[in-house]
Amino acid sequence: MPGPVQSIERAAAILRLLAGGPRRLGLGEVAASLGLAKGTAHGILRTLQHVDFVEQDAATGKYQLGAALLHLGTSYLDVNELRSRSLNWADALAARSGEAVRLGTPLEGKVLVIHHVFRPDDTLQTLDVGSLLPLHASSLGKVLLAYGTATLEPGPEPEAGLEAYTRHTLVTPQRLGQALAEVREQGWAAEIQEMSMGEAGLAAPIRGHGGLVVGALGVSGPVERICDGQGRPWPALITLLREGARAISRDLGAARW
Repeated sequence: MPGPVQSIERAAAILRLLAGGPRRLGLGEVAASLGLAKGTAHGILRTLQHVDFVEQDAATGKYQLGAALLHLGTSYLDVNELRSRSLNWADALAARSGEAVRLGTPLEGKVLVIHHVFRPDDTLQTLDVGSLLPLHASSLGKVLLAYGTATLEPGPEPEAGLEAYTRHTLVTPQRLGQALAEVREQGWAAEIQEMSMGEAGLAAPIRGHGGLVVGALGVSGPVERICDGQGRPWPALITLLREGARAISRDLGAARW
């Protein structure tokens, strides 16, 4: 039996790298992250760019995922039952709450955003469908962790703790474990400036047949819109979110809960 094709493995590694970060990456960053020679990385990036799987920013020369790859991902997501059952409820939640709505499922130690409804105003927003979010620093991820739908993958240096995105990120097992216990007790999760300063999010579990948690529904926006002056999430927003998650769960066949 022939072995794996190295060039395809390297191309896949580059795509995963670009998908896993919140920003564009330069040639040197890609090569260093994957241990490739710059010439090798450049050749693969040019090939991926030729088929529109990767795009290069004209001003900075840095790379990001391309439209063709995102289109392939959307084709998969369109047949995903969780997403299709959630579309109307997510739209309604965005309209009622006035905030952006995202739907997430676990993928390889991260949260894959499979649906995103923009905040219903005229502000400039970026579509997050296909993005991968950290489990420990996002409200969507905390829900998936709390109910055992996802697990954290150990890093190369476990003793170094979890990655800190801001000074508010929960980076120790003790603090994260306490937060997950609170999620299970209250039935929803919060992320207050833990992934990005000035931003906050809330999420609730979506259940399928048998009551198992299969995904998470979340709202996100500026911290002053999600929380009161004391940094506590608005109760009315939590109610809307949980109602939306319950409605989706019922459509997926979950018993009333």
